Amino acid sequence: MSVVISDSVKYIGVDDTTIDLFESQYVVPEGVSYNSYVILDEKVAVMDTVDPRGMEQWEKNLLDTLNGRKVDYLVVQHLEPDHSGSIARLVELFPDVTLVGNAKTFAMLPQFFNIPLEGHTLTVKEGDTLSLGEHTLTFVMAPMVHWPEVMVTYESKEKILFSADGFGKFGALSKTEGEDDWACEARRYYFNIVGKYGAPVQTLLKKAAGLDIATICPLHGPVLKDNLGYYLDLYNTWSSYQPEDKGILVAYASIHGNTAKAAEKLAEMLREKGAEKVVVSDLAREDMAEVIEDAFRYDRMILAAASYDAGVFPCMQDFLHHLQSKAYQNRKVGIMENGSWAPTAARTMKSILETMKNIEIVEPVVTIRSVMKDSDLPEMEKLADAMTAK
Repeated sequence: MSVVISDSVKYIGVDDTTIDLFESQYVVPEGVSYNSYVILDEKVAVMDTVDPRGMEQWEKNLLDTLNGRKVDYLVVQHLEPDHSGSIARLVELFPDVTLVGNAKTFAMLPQFFNIPLEGHTLTVKEGDTLSLGEHTLTFVMAPMVHWPEVMVTYESKEKILFSADGFGKFGALSKTEGEDDWACEARRYYFNIVGKYGAPVQTLLKKAAGLDIATICPLHGPVLKDNLGYYLDLYNTWSSYQPEDKGILVAYASIHGNTAKAAEKLAEMLREKGAEKVVVSDLAREDMAEVIEDAFRYDRMILAAASYDAGVFPCMQDFLHHLQSKAYQNRKVGIMENGSWAPTAARTMKSILETMKNIEIVEPVVTIRSVMKDSDLPEMEKLADAMTAK
């Protein structure tokens, strides 16, 4: 794995290909990268550290890159452990290092580490600069993207934005080099981790618009150099909660397979009526983070679920609570329920959807009794017509 930035700015991050769940909840079959960078100038600055899982290799990368030099500054952009986890080791290696962060950084840092800070910190605020020699760092506050202490850093000589968790994606760099579809895993990463904080991301994008950026160096995923407008436009769409594509997600929660058959039939109807894209997801079996990604990607969604314990089958309730926590909004949603004696799924799903902003629940709500029958098809057709109406 070789990541080239410039003669003065070096990548010293590491891949983690053995991790099973990122943040103990997101499946990462291609692993993840923990990115860290060194700026070599009259003064040497390290931009963030890495998770303790990668500390040994990161330390080797750091020392090899320094080639005998010492670290003058450690810029702490984000205190989440996958980025701050090696701070104490850096301080052990270079006791005279100055930690650079904002007031919230230094209020939180002692919660993670018992390291000497007196005389070894530089507290910065919005617009403050730090000269390393030819390179000058400008600090831009980015609170709640996605922790309160987050900041990003702009280096003006080489026009680099060190973007913290912004513009990150899942996938170890050694596993994804040459991959064209950046958006797939970046989208899943964004909506599941940062998705709730669209307004702060919009604020940061407005600040970034005033910078001349040639390279984006995130804390996960590849360094971005080409076609930066593509990435910025996607982030603008995602953070404003607008659909990225026209299409319909059919998400179903089926106990014995009967609701699944009805969902598949409804998807077939949608395709026949000209829906641009139809994606069918089994909430009991598919990766929840993938389905969340598709819910935000497309402009419409149909929920099909069995009734359960006077409510709705738990995986559907879990899905809706995930959407609720990530501020799902601005979508059209259709509902199909199944119940053998007292259908309750639609009522439960509606009650959760009604807590979300600008959700249009499309009529009719379809009710199936146990097994889909020919008599159910006209109502399903009406729902399919309503969901595909131009």
